[in-house]
Amino acid sequence: MDRDTTPAGHVTRKTVLRAALAAGIAAPAVLMGVPALARNLTDGATPPPITPECHDGDAPTIEQMEGPYFKPNSPLRTSLLEPGTSGVPLTVGGYVFGRACKPIPGVLMDFWQADTNGAYDNTGFRFRGHQFTGADGGFKLTTIVPGLYPGRTRHLHVKVQAPGRPILTTQLYFPGEPRNNTDSIFDARLLMAVRDVGGGAKEAAFDFVLNIAQDPGPSPTPTPTATATAPGGTWAVGTAYRAGDAVTYAGRAYVCLQAHTAQPGWEPPSVPALWRAV
Repeated sequence: MDRDTTPAGHVTRKTVLRAALAAGIAAPAVLMGVPALARNLTDGATPPPITPECHDGDAPTIEQMEGPYFKPNSPLRTSLLEPGTSGVPLTVGGYVFGRACKPIPGVLMDFWQADTNGAYDNTGFRFRGHQFTGADGGFKLTTIVPGLYPGRTRHLHVKVQAPGRPILTTQLYFPGEPRNNTDSIFDARLLMAVRDVGGGAKEAAFDFVLNIAQDPGPSPTPTPTATATAPGGTWAVGTAYRAGDAVTYAGRAYVCLQAHTAQPGWEPPSVPALWRAV
């Protein structure tokens, strides 16, 4: 099957995004739907083409094992590079969608990986960090290509959690790696699109599809929420919590596991990646 079209012949979302990048069109405009892309590529004298169905033919992104090296309390950051970091520079970007191809903002994404020698930092937080998708559902991670270690091919670990939804734990892989053929965990459905960008650096792309039903149409405009005054006390929307902050919710005590700003749907019982009952 042509990977740029669905079995029904519809253009895939990934094809539209790649076309937009090649044309220099901003990703947020593309994510408003194909008509925005068509408007930018026509002179306005003729109606834009019929909008292709927003569908990839993809099932939601598959789960994979967490492995033995996950640690909670990773720092909030989009770059895992630190002074003295060695390795091939790598930038990973993409979007998080629901089943109707609508981007999902505010998704918690926790990344961890091996260093260039194939070792994990299990005492500190080197090559560990979390971030949240933007209003356009996009994310970007600056890191290095992970090294190899016995039994595994190159891979990145990630936990993905939309507000108030279960955690998706999975791994991302690199195309063309010899060990892809011998790694019993490897799954081609989790291959990133990787290219060289000069200077020995690489750029990768991957779109996550979460098993979340969505109504068709544009994403809703985020609604501002009131900001609470300080962490601690009763959990409140808009509060910037830090790892270790203690709150109460519905009469029960919780401790914050990762720094974040509270949003509706992220009440402590709903997001075990952010809160632990005590």
